Amino acid sequence: MSATSPSAEPGRRVALLTLGCARNEVDSEELAARLHADGWQVTTDGEGADVVVVNTCGFVEKAKQDSIQTLLAAADTGAKVVAAGCMAERYGRELADSLPEAQAVLSFDDYPDIAARLDAVVAGAPLDAHTPRDRRELLPLTPVARRDSAVVLPGHGGPAPDPADPALDERTPAHLRQVLRRRLDTGPVASLKLASGCDRRCAFCAIPAFRGAFVSRTPDELLAEAEWLAGTGVRELVLVSENSTSYGKDLGDPRALEKLLPQLAAVDGIVRVRASYLQPAETRPGLVEAIATTPGVAAYFDLSFQHSSETVLRRMRRFGSTDRFLELLASARALDPAAGARSNFIVGFPGETRADVDELVRFLTEARLDAIGVFDYSDEDGTEAAGLSGKVAAATVKRRYDKISALADELCSQRAEERLGSIVEVLVDTVADGVVEGRAAHQAPEVDGSTTLVAPDGGGVDLAALRPGDLVRATVTDTEGVDLVAVPDEMISAAPGAAR
Repeated sequence: MSATSPSAEPGRRVALLTLGCARNEVDSEELAARLHADGWQVTTDGEGADVVVVNTCGFVEKAKQDSIQTLLAAADTGAKVVAAGCMAERYGRELADSLPEAQAVLSFDDYPDIAARLDAVVAGAPLDAHTPRDRRELLPLTPVARRDSAVVLPGHGGPAPDPADPALDERTPAHLRQVLRRRLDTGPVASLKLASGCDRRCAFCAIPAFRGAFVSRTPDELLAEAEWLAGTGVRELVLVSENSTSYGKDLGDPRALEKLLPQLAAVDGIVRVRASYLQPAETRPGLVEAIATTPGVAAYFDLSFQHSSETVLRRMRRFGSTDRFLELLASARALDPAAGARSNFIVGFPGETRADVDELVRFLTEARLDAIGVFDYSDEDGTEAAGLSGKVAAATVKRRYDKISALADELCSQRAEERLGSIVEVLVDTVADGVVEGRAAHQAPEVDGSTTLVAPDGGGVDLAALRPGDLVRATVTDTEGVDLVAVPDEMISAAPGAAR
Protein backbone atom coordinates (compact mmCIF):
# COMPACT_ATOMS: atom_id res chain seq x y z
CA MET A 1 0.00 0.00 0.00
CA SER A 2 1.19 3.51 -0.71
CA ALA A 3 0.56 6.23 1.84
CA THR A 4 -2.27 8.56 0.91
CA SER A 5 -3.06 11.87 2.60
CA PRO A 6 -1.37 11.07 5.93
CA SER A 7 -3.07 12.80 8.81
CA ALA A 8 -0.98 11.33 11.63
CA GLU A 9 2.01 13.22 12.97
CA PRO A 10 5.44 12.09 11.70
CA GLY A 11 6.80 9.21 13.72
CA ARG A 12 3.50 8.24 15.30
CA ARG A 13 3.76 4.52 15.96
CA VAL A 14 1.10 1.84 16.40
CA ALA A 15 1.67 -1.77 17.45
CA LEU A 16 -0.79 -4.39 16.26
CA LEU A 17 -0.95 -7.46 18.53
CA THR A 18 -3.02 -10.31 17.13
CA LEU A 19 -4.61 -13.08 19.17
CA GLY A 20 -6.68 -16.06 18.10
CA CYS A 21 -7.05 -17.57 14.66
CA ALA A 22 -5.55 -16.94 11.24
CA ARG A 23 -8.67 -14.99 10.25
CA ASN A 24 -7.73 -12.38 12.84
CA GLU A 25 -4.23 -12.21 11.34
CA VAL A 26 -5.72 -11.26 7.97
CA ASP A 27 -7.90 -8.63 9.64
CA SER A 28 -4.83 -7.14 11.37
CA GLU A 29 -3.03 -6.86 8.05
CA GLU A 30 -5.97 -4.96 6.61
CA LEU A 31 -5.84 -2.59 9.59
CA ALA A 32 -2.08 -2.26 9.05
CA ALA A 33 -2.66 -1.21 5.44
CA ARG A 34 -5.25 1.38 6.41
CA LEU A 35 -3.01 2.82 9.13
CA HIS A 36 0.09 2.86 6.95
CA ALA A 37 -1.84 4.64 4.21
CA ASP A 38 -2.67 7.35 6.72
CA GLY A 39 0.93 7.86 7.79
CA TRP A 40 1.21 5.63 10.84
CA GLN A 41 4.32 3.57 11.48
CA VAL A 42 3.01 0.03 11.97
CA THR A 43 4.78 -2.63 14.00
CA THR A 44 4.07 -5.78 16.00
CA ASP A 45 6.33 -4.71 18.88
CA GLY A 46 4.58 -2.83 21.67
CA GLU A 47 7.77 -1.26 23.02
CA GLY A 48 7.90 2.43 22.20
CA ALA A 49 4.49 2.50 20.54
CA ASP A 50 2.15 5.44 20.97
CA VAL A 51 -0.86 3.13 20.65
CA VAL A 52 -1.17 -0.62 21.05
CA VAL A 53 -4.13 -2.17 19.24
CA VAL A 54 -4.97 -5.66 20.51
CA ASN A 55 -6.93 -7.67 17.97
CA THR A 56 -8.71 -9.85 20.52
CA CYS A 57 -10.20 -13.34 20.35
CA GLY A 58 -13.65 -13.97 21.82
CA PHE A 59 -14.21 -17.62 20.98
CA VAL A 60 -13.95 -19.47 24.31
CA GLU A 61 -13.26 -18.49 27.91
CA LYS A 62 -9.51 -19.16 27.79
CA ALA A 63 -9.14 -17.06 24.65
CA LYS A 64 -11.05 -14.21 26.31
CA GLN A 65 -8.79 -14.38 29.36
CA ASP A 66 -5.71 -14.31 27.13
CA SER A 67 -7.11 -11.21 25.44
CA ILE A 68 -7.68 -9.46 28.78
CA GLN A 69 -4.17 -10.29 29.97
CA THR A 70 -2.67 -8.96 26.75
CA LEU A 71 -4.62 -5.72 27.05
CA LEU A 72 -3.47 -5.26 30.67
CA ALA A 73 0.15 -6.00 29.76
CA ALA A 74 -0.05 -3.46 26.93
CA ALA A 75 -1.34 -0.84 29.35
CA ASP A 76 1.70 -1.46 31.55
CA THR A 77 3.98 -0.21 28.75
CA GLY A 78 2.57 3.30 29.09
CA ALA A 79 1.09 3.28 25.59
CA LYS A 80 -2.56 4.03 24.93
CA VAL A 81 -4.44 0.77 24.50
CA VAL A 82 -7.24 -0.05 22.08
CA ALA A 83 -9.26 -3.26 22.04
CA ALA A 84 -10.43 -4.46 18.62
CA GLY A 85 -11.36 -7.82 17.16
CA CYS A 86 -13.87 -10.47 18.15
CA MET A 87 -13.99 -9.96 21.92
CA ALA A 88 -14.33 -6.20 21.47
CA GLU A 89 -17.10 -6.69 18.90
CA ARG A 90 -18.88 -9.26 21.05
CA TYR A 91 -18.95 -7.29 24.31
CA GLY A 92 -18.52 -3.63 23.32
CA ARG A 93 -19.65 -1.29 26.07
CA GLU A 94 -19.56 -4.07 28.69
CA LEU A 95 -15.86 -4.64 27.99
CA ALA A 96 -15.16 -0.91 28.04
CA ASP A 97 -16.85 -0.52 31.44
CA SER A 98 -14.96 -3.43 32.96
CA LEU A 99 -11.57 -2.53 31.45
CA PRO A 100 -10.77 1.14 32.10
CA GLU A 101 -7.13 0.44 31.13
CA ALA A 102 -8.26 0.47 27.48
CA GLN A 103 -8.73 3.94 26.01
CA ALA A 104 -11.14 2.59 23.39
CA VAL A 105 -13.09 -0.53 22.49
CA LEU A 106 -13.75 -0.66 18.75
CA SER A 107 -16.32 -2.44 16.62
CA PHE A 108 -15.74 -3.94 13.19
CA ASP A 109 -17.70 -0.92 11.95
CA ASP A 110 -14.77 1.26 13.05
CA TYR A 111 -12.24 -0.53 10.84
CA PRO A 112 -12.64 1.62 7.68
CA ASP A 113 -11.89 4.70 9.83
CA ILE A 114 -9.27 3.09 12.06
CA ALA A 115 -6.70 5.88 11.54
CA ALA A 116 -9.19 8.55 12.63
CA ARG A 117 -10.12 6.47 15.67
CA LEU A 118 -6.48 6.21 16.74
CA ASP A 119 -5.91 9.91 16.09
CA ALA A 120 -8.75 10.57 18.53
CA VAL A 121 -7.25 8.18 21.09
CA VAL A 122 -3.87 9.91 20.95
CA ALA A 123 -5.56 13.30 21.25
CA GLY A 124 -7.38 12.11 24.37
CA ALA A 125 -10.82 12.42 22.82
CA PRO A 126 -13.40 10.01 24.30
CA LEU A 127 -14.77 7.29 22.05
CA ASP A 128 -18.06 5.73 23.03
CA ALA A 129 -18.03 1.95 22.86
CA HIS A 130 -20.72 0.30 20.78
CA THR A 131 -23.67 -1.70 22.03
CA PRO A 132 -23.26 -5.22 20.62
CA ARG A 133 -25.84 -6.52 18.18
CA ASP A 134 -26.36 -9.72 16.24
CA ARG A 135 -24.43 -9.02 13.05
CA ARG A 136 -26.37 -11.71 11.19
CA GLU A 137 -29.30 -9.31 11.17
CA LEU A 138 -27.31 -6.71 9.20
CA LEU A 139 -27.32 -8.78 6.01
CA PRO A 140 -30.18 -10.14 3.88
CA LEU A 141 -31.41 -13.62 4.74
CA THR A 142 -30.86 -14.80 1.17
CA PRO A 143 -27.10 -15.35 0.57
CA VAL A 144 -27.09 -14.14 -3.05
CA ALA A 145 -28.62 -10.81 -1.95
CA ARG A 146 -25.68 -9.97 0.34
CA ARG A 147 -23.23 -8.81 -2.32
CA ASP A 148 -24.53 -5.23 -2.48
CA SER A 149 -24.61 -4.68 1.28
CA ALA A 150 -22.52 -1.92 2.83
CA VAL A 151 -21.86 -3.93 6.01
CA VAL A 152 -18.22 -3.89 7.11
CA LEU A 153 -16.58 -7.28 6.58
CA PRO A 154 -13.10 -7.42 8.15
CA GLY A 155 -10.47 -8.88 5.87
CA HIS A 156 -12.49 -8.17 2.71
CA GLY A 157 -10.87 -4.85 1.90
CA GLY A 158 -13.85 -2.56 1.72
CA PRO A 159 -13.78 1.21 1.18
CA ALA A 160 -10.35 2.41 0.11
CA PRO A 161 -8.32 4.89 2.19
CA ASP A 162 -8.39 7.38 -0.70
CA PRO A 163 -11.56 7.14 -2.81
CA ALA A 164 -10.13 9.73 -5.20
CA ASP A 165 -7.48 7.24 -6.33
CA PRO A 166 -9.02 5.12 -9.12
CA ALA A 167 -6.50 2.37 -8.41
CA LEU A 168 -8.29 1.88 -5.09
CA ASP A 169 -11.88 2.25 -6.30
CA GLU A 170 -13.99 -0.85 -5.61
CA ARG A 171 -15.58 -0.49 -9.04
CA THR A 172 -12.18 -1.03 -10.66
CA PRO A 173 -11.48 -4.70 -11.60
CA ALA A 174 -9.73 -6.50 -8.75
CA HIS A 175 -6.50 -7.13 -10.65
CA LEU A 176 -6.09 -3.38 -11.24
CA ARG A 177 -6.71 -2.35 -7.63
CA GLN A 178 -4.08 -2.15 -4.95
CA VAL A 179 -4.54 -4.82 -2.32
CA LEU A 180 -5.73 -3.42 1.01
CA ARG A 181 -3.29 -5.44 3.08
CA ARG A 182 0.14 -4.93 4.62
CA ARG A 183 2.07 -7.96 5.81
CA LEU A 184 3.13 -7.98 9.44
CA ASP A 185 5.73 -10.73 9.04
CA THR A 186 8.08 -11.92 6.31
CA GLY A 187 7.53 -15.68 6.51
CA PRO A 188 6.83 -17.85 3.46
CA VAL A 189 3.25 -18.67 4.54
CA ALA A 190 0.21 -16.40 4.58
CA SER A 191 -3.50 -16.83 5.13
CA LEU A 192 -5.97 -15.84 2.43
CA LYS A 193 -9.49 -15.13 3.64
CA LEU A 194 -12.12 -16.79 1.45
CA ALA A 195 -15.16 -15.47 3.27
CA SER A 196 -16.49 -14.06 6.52
CA GLY A 197 -19.29 -15.17 8.79
CA CYS A 198 -21.28 -18.37 9.03
CA ASP A 199 -24.88 -19.42 8.38
CA ARG A 200 -24.72 -22.55 10.50
CA ARG A 201 -26.39 -22.64 13.91
CA CYS A 202 -24.17 -24.95 15.96
CA ALA A 203 -25.53 -24.93 19.50
CA PHE A 204 -22.14 -24.33 21.16
CA CYS A 205 -20.84 -21.54 18.91
CA ALA A 206 -21.31 -17.79 19.32
CA ILE A 207 -19.19 -16.79 16.33
CA PRO A 208 -22.00 -16.14 13.81
CA ALA A 209 -23.62 -13.62 16.17
CA PHE A 210 -20.58 -11.35 16.21
CA ARG A 211 -18.99 -12.26 12.86
CA GLY A 212 -22.27 -12.13 10.95
CA ALA A 213 -23.81 -14.11 8.11
CA PHE A 214 -21.71 -15.83 5.46
CA VAL A 215 -20.28 -13.68 2.65
CA SER A 216 -17.79 -14.94 0.06
CA ARG A 217 -15.09 -12.88 -1.55
CA THR A 218 -15.09 -13.07 -5.34
CA PRO A 219 -12.55 -15.27 -7.15
CA ASP A 220 -10.97 -12.27 -8.89
CA GLU A 221 -10.36 -10.57 -5.53
CA LEU A 222 -8.77 -13.73 -4.14
CA LEU A 223 -6.56 -14.29 -7.17
CA ALA A 224 -5.41 -10.68 -7.14
CA GLU A 225 -4.50 -10.92 -3.46
CA ALA A 226 -2.79 -14.27 -4.00
CA GLU A 227 -0.62 -12.71 -6.72
CA TRP A 228 0.19 -9.81 -4.43
CA LEU A 229 1.12 -12.17 -1.59
CA ALA A 230 3.34 -14.18 -3.92
CA GLY A 231 5.07 -10.93 -4.85
CA THR A 232 5.94 -10.39 -1.17
CA GLY A 233 7.63 -13.80 -0.96
CA VAL A 234 4.72 -15.99 0.11
CA ARG A 235 5.05 -19.59 -1.06
CA GLU A 236 2.11 -21.26 0.70
CA LEU A 237 -1.45 -19.94 0.89
CA VAL A 238 -3.70 -21.13 3.71
CA LEU A 239 -7.34 -20.56 2.81
CA VAL A 240 -9.31 -19.50 5.88
CA SER A 241 -12.89 -18.61 6.77
CA GLU A 242 -15.48 -19.64 9.32
CA ASN A 243 -16.72 -22.30 6.88
CA SER A 244 -14.72 -22.82 3.69
CA THR A 245 -17.07 -25.48 2.31
CA SER A 246 -19.79 -22.81 1.95
CA TYR A 247 -17.56 -20.75 -0.35
CA GLY A 248 -19.43 -19.61 -3.43
CA LYS A 249 -22.99 -20.36 -2.31
CA ASP A 250 -23.74 -16.63 -2.29
CA LEU A 251 -22.01 -16.25 -5.67
CA GLY A 252 -24.37 -18.72 -7.29
CA ASP A 253 -21.75 -21.44 -7.63
CA PRO A 254 -21.53 -24.16 -4.97
CA ARG A 255 -18.49 -25.62 -6.80
CA ALA A 256 -16.58 -22.34 -6.63
CA LEU A 257 -13.89 -23.65 -4.27
CA GLU A 258 -13.22 -26.68 -6.47
CA LYS A 259 -12.64 -24.30 -9.39
CA LEU A 260 -10.61 -21.80 -7.37
CA LEU A 261 -8.07 -24.26 -5.96
CA PRO A 262 -6.23 -25.00 -9.24
CA GLN A 263 -6.28 -21.31 -10.16
CA LEU A 264 -4.60 -20.37 -6.88
CA ALA A 265 -2.10 -23.21 -7.26
CA ALA A 266 -1.16 -21.84 -10.69
CA VAL A 267 -0.20 -18.39 -9.32
CA ASP A 268 3.47 -17.78 -10.10
CA GLY A 269 5.59 -18.28 -6.97
CA ILE A 270 2.97 -20.24 -5.02
CA VAL A 271 4.05 -23.85 -4.42
CA ARG A 272 1.31 -25.00 -2.05
CA VAL A 273 -2.32 -24.12 -1.39
CA ARG A 274 -4.01 -25.46 1.75
CA ALA A 275 -7.73 -25.39 2.45
CA SER A 276 -8.88 -25.24 6.06
CA TYR A 277 -12.12 -25.03 8.10
CA LEU A 278 -14.08 -27.67 6.19
CA GLN A 279 -17.53 -28.69 7.41
CA PRO A 280 -17.97 -32.49 7.02
CA ALA A 281 -21.68 -32.19 6.14
CA GLU A 282 -20.82 -29.85 3.25
CA THR A 283 -17.67 -31.57 1.99
CA ARG A 284 -18.81 -32.82 -1.40
CA PRO A 285 -17.10 -35.62 -3.38
CA GLY A 286 -15.95 -33.12 -6.00
CA LEU A 287 -14.24 -31.00 -3.36
CA VAL A 288 -12.59 -34.06 -1.83
CA GLU A 289 -11.25 -34.96 -5.27
CA ALA A 290 -10.01 -31.41 -5.93
CA ILE A 291 -8.11 -31.28 -2.63
CA ALA A 292 -6.68 -34.79 -2.93
CA THR A 293 -5.60 -34.71 -6.58
CA THR A 294 -4.89 -31.13 -7.72
CA PRO A 295 -1.15 -30.49 -8.23
CA GLY A 296 0.04 -27.77 -5.88
CA VAL A 297 -2.86 -28.27 -3.46
CA ALA A 298 -2.05 -29.98 -0.18
CA ALA A 299 -3.91 -33.27 0.25
CA TYR A 300 -4.99 -32.08 3.66
CA PHE A 301 -8.42 -32.26 5.24
CA ASP A 302 -9.10 -29.93 8.17
CA LEU A 303 -12.52 -31.29 9.06
CA SER A 304 -14.64 -29.86 11.86
CA PHE A 305 -16.04 -33.09 13.32
CA GLN A 306 -16.53 -31.86 16.94
CA HIS A 307 -17.80 -35.30 18.04
CA SER A 308 -18.78 -38.59 16.40
CA SER A 309 -21.74 -39.73 18.47
CA GLU A 310 -24.83 -39.12 16.35
CA THR A 311 -26.84 -38.28 19.46
CA VAL A 312 -24.40 -35.62 20.64
CA LEU A 313 -24.05 -34.20 17.14
CA ARG A 314 -27.81 -33.75 16.89
CA ARG A 315 -27.85 -31.87 20.19
CA MET A 316 -25.04 -29.72 18.82
CA ARG A 317 -27.25 -29.06 15.74
CA ARG A 318 -24.72 -30.81 13.54
CA PHE A 319 -24.88 -33.85 11.27
CA GLY A 320 -22.87 -37.02 10.90
CA SER A 321 -21.80 -40.13 12.77
CA THR A 322 -18.75 -42.28 13.33
CA ASP A 323 -19.41 -44.38 10.24
CA ARG A 324 -20.20 -41.42 7.96
CA PHE A 325 -17.08 -39.60 9.07
CA LEU A 326 -14.94 -42.70 8.54
CA GLU A 327 -16.40 -43.03 5.04
CA LEU A 328 -15.47 -39.42 4.29
CA LEU A 329 -11.88 -40.01 5.38
CA ALA A 330 -11.74 -43.24 3.39
CA SER A 331 -12.90 -41.43 0.25
CA ALA A 332 -10.01 -38.98 0.58
CA ARG A 333 -7.43 -41.70 1.23
CA ALA A 334 -8.70 -43.70 -1.73
CA LEU A 335 -7.54 -40.80 -3.89
CA ASP A 336 -4.33 -40.15 -1.93
CA PRO A 337 -3.33 -42.72 0.70
CA ALA A 338 -0.95 -40.22 2.30
CA ALA A 339 -3.59 -37.51 2.69
CA GLY A 340 -3.44 -35.66 5.99
CA ALA A 341 -6.43 -35.09 8.25
CA ARG A 342 -7.03 -33.18 11.46
CA SER A 343 -10.02 -32.19 13.56
CA ASN A 344 -11.21 -30.73 16.86
CA PHE A 345 -13.51 -32.37 19.37
CA ILE A 346 -15.61 -31.17 22.31
CA VAL A 347 -16.04 -33.43 25.33
CA GLY A 348 -18.61 -32.93 28.09
CA PHE A 349 -21.31 -31.38 25.89
CA PRO A 350 -24.71 -31.32 27.67
CA GLY A 351 -26.31 -34.74 27.55
CA GLU A 352 -23.10 -36.59 26.66
CA THR A 353 -23.07 -40.11 28.16
CA ARG A 354 -20.41 -42.76 28.69
CA ALA A 355 -21.71 -44.49 25.58
CA ASP A 356 -21.19 -41.28 23.59
CA VAL A 357 -17.61 -41.06 24.84
CA ASP A 358 -17.06 -44.70 23.87
CA GLU A 359 -18.33 -43.91 20.39
CA LEU A 360 -15.88 -41.00 20.15
CA VAL A 361 -13.07 -43.32 21.24
CA ARG A 362 -14.08 -45.77 18.50
CA PHE A 363 -13.95 -43.06 15.89
CA LEU A 364 -10.60 -41.65 16.99
CA THR A 365 -9.08 -45.12 17.12
CA GLU A 366 -10.14 -45.90 13.55
CA ALA A 367 -9.77 -42.45 11.96
CA ARG A 368 -5.94 -42.24 11.90
CA LEU A 369 -5.92 -38.46 12.23
CA ASP A 370 -2.62 -36.60 12.05
CA ALA A 371 -3.63 -33.94 14.58
CA ILE A 372 -6.42 -33.80 17.14
CA GLY A 373 -7.54 -30.82 19.19
CA VAL A 374 -9.58 -31.54 22.31
CA PHE A 375 -11.71 -28.96 24.12
CA ASP A 376 -13.61 -29.34 27.37
CA TYR A 377 -17.12 -27.94 27.05
CA SER A 378 -18.04 -24.73 28.84
CA ASP A 379 -21.13 -22.54 28.49
CA GLU A 380 -20.73 -19.60 26.14
CA ASP A 381 -22.80 -16.42 26.40
CA GLY A 382 -25.68 -16.29 23.97
CA THR A 383 -25.45 -19.87 22.72
CA GLU A 384 -28.26 -22.41 22.66
CA ALA A 385 -26.11 -24.95 24.50
CA ALA A 386 -25.84 -22.68 27.52
CA GLY A 387 -29.55 -23.27 28.15
CA LEU A 388 -29.61 -27.00 27.48
CA SER A 389 -30.45 -29.49 30.19
CA GLY A 390 -28.27 -32.46 31.04
CA LYS A 391 -25.15 -30.53 31.98
CA VAL A 392 -22.22 -32.84 32.68
CA ALA A 393 -20.55 -32.36 36.07
CA ALA A 394 -17.29 -30.41 35.94
CA ALA A 395 -15.29 -33.26 37.46
CA THR A 396 -16.68 -35.65 34.84
CA VAL A 397 -15.88 -33.22 32.02
CA LYS A 398 -12.29 -32.97 33.25
CA ARG A 399 -11.95 -36.73 33.53
CA ARG A 400 -13.25 -37.20 29.98
CA TYR A 401 -11.06 -34.40 28.68
CA ASP A 402 -7.96 -35.96 30.23
CA LYS A 403 -8.86 -39.38 28.82
CA ILE A 404 -9.51 -38.17 25.27
CA SER A 405 -6.47 -35.86 25.28
CA ALA A 406 -4.17 -38.71 26.31
CA LEU A 407 -5.69 -40.97 23.67
CA ALA A 408 -5.31 -38.24 21.05
CA ASP A 409 -1.61 -37.79 21.83
CA GLU A 410 -1.03 -41.53 21.57
CA LEU A 411 -2.95 -41.94 18.33
CA CYS A 412 -1.32 -38.95 16.63
CA SER A 413 2.13 -40.25 17.57
CA GLN A 414 1.20 -43.61 16.07
CA ARG A 415 -0.02 -41.91 12.90
CA ALA A 416 3.31 -40.07 12.62
CA GLU A 417 5.16 -43.37 12.97
CA GLU A 418 3.14 -44.74 10.04
CA ARG A 419 4.94 -42.16 7.91
CA LEU A 420 8.42 -43.56 8.65
CA GLY A 421 10.20 -44.26 5.37
CA SER A 422 7.70 -42.25 3.33
CA ILE A 423 8.54 -39.41 0.96
CA VAL A 424 7.18 -36.00 1.96
CA GLU A 425 7.35 -32.54 0.40
CA VAL A 426 8.57 -30.08 3.02
CA LEU A 427 8.21 -26.32 2.81
CA VAL A 428 11.02 -24.74 4.85
CA ASP A 429 9.64 -22.27 7.38
CA THR A 430 12.68 -21.31 9.46
CA VAL A 431 16.43 -21.71 9.49
CA ALA A 432 18.01 -20.79 12.83
CA ASP A 433 21.26 -21.87 14.50
CA GLY A 434 21.70 -24.68 12.03
CA VAL A 435 18.19 -26.08 12.61
CA VAL A 436 16.03 -26.29 9.49
CA GLU A 437 12.34 -26.67 10.23
CA GLY A 438 9.41 -26.89 7.88
CA ARG A 439 6.14 -28.68 7.25
CA ALA A 440 4.99 -31.56 5.10
CA ALA A 441 1.71 -31.39 3.20
CA HIS A 442 -0.19 -32.92 6.14
CA GLN A 443 1.11 -30.28 8.59
CA ALA A 444 -0.62 -26.91 8.71
CA PRO A 445 1.17 -23.91 10.27
CA GLU A 446 1.23 -23.73 14.08
CA VAL A 447 -1.38 -26.41 14.80
CA ASP A 448 -0.20 -29.73 13.35
CA GLY A 449 3.43 -30.30 14.21
CA SER A 450 6.45 -29.82 11.98
CA THR A 451 9.28 -31.58 10.13
CA THR A 452 12.93 -31.05 11.06
CA LEU A 453 15.35 -31.59 8.19
CA VAL A 454 18.67 -33.25 9.02
CA ALA A 455 21.85 -33.62 6.98
CA PRO A 456 22.05 -36.63 4.65
CA ASP A 457 24.89 -39.13 4.96
CA GLY A 458 25.80 -38.89 1.31
CA GLY A 459 24.36 -36.81 -1.54
CA GLY A 460 21.00 -35.11 -1.57
CA VAL A 461 20.41 -31.47 -0.68
CA ASP A 462 23.00 -29.33 1.11
CA LEU A 463 21.29 -28.53 4.42
CA ALA A 464 23.35 -25.38 4.90
CA ALA A 465 22.04 -23.97 1.61
CA LEU A 466 18.37 -24.22 2.51
CA ARG A 467 16.35 -21.04 3.05
CA PRO A 468 12.78 -20.25 4.19
CA GLY A 469 10.42 -20.80 1.29
CA ASP A 470 12.36 -23.69 -0.28
CA LEU A 471 10.28 -26.74 -1.14
CA VAL A 472 12.20 -30.01 -0.89
CA ARG A 473 11.42 -33.68 -1.25
CA ALA A 474 12.54 -35.61 1.84
CA THR A 475 12.52 -39.09 3.36
CA VAL A 476 11.07 -39.47 6.87
CA THR A 477 13.66 -41.14 9.14
CA ASP A 478 12.32 -40.55 12.66
CA THR A 479 9.43 -39.13 14.66
CA GLU A 480 9.09 -37.14 17.88
CA GLY A 481 5.44 -37.29 18.88
CA VAL A 482 3.53 -35.72 15.98
CA ASP A 483 6.71 -34.16 14.58
CA LEU A 484 8.78 -35.75 11.84
CA VAL A 485 12.51 -35.88 11.18
CA ALA A 486 13.46 -36.17 7.52
CA VAL A 487 16.48 -36.15 5.23
CA PRO A 488 16.16 -33.83 2.19
CA ASP A 489 16.67 -35.71 -1.07
CA GLU A 490 15.87 -33.19 -3.78
CA MET A 491 15.09 -29.51 -4.25
CA ILE A 492 11.66 -29.17 -5.84
CA SER A 493 11.44 -25.37 -5.92
CA ALA A 494 13.93 -22.90 -4.47
CA ALA A 495 12.65 -19.71 -2.89
CA PRO A 496 13.28 -16.82 -5.27
CA GLY A 497 15.89 -14.20 -4.51
CA ALA A 498 17.93 -16.19 -1.98
CA ALA A 499 21.67 -16.30 -2.58
CA ARG A 500 22.96 -19.89 -2.84
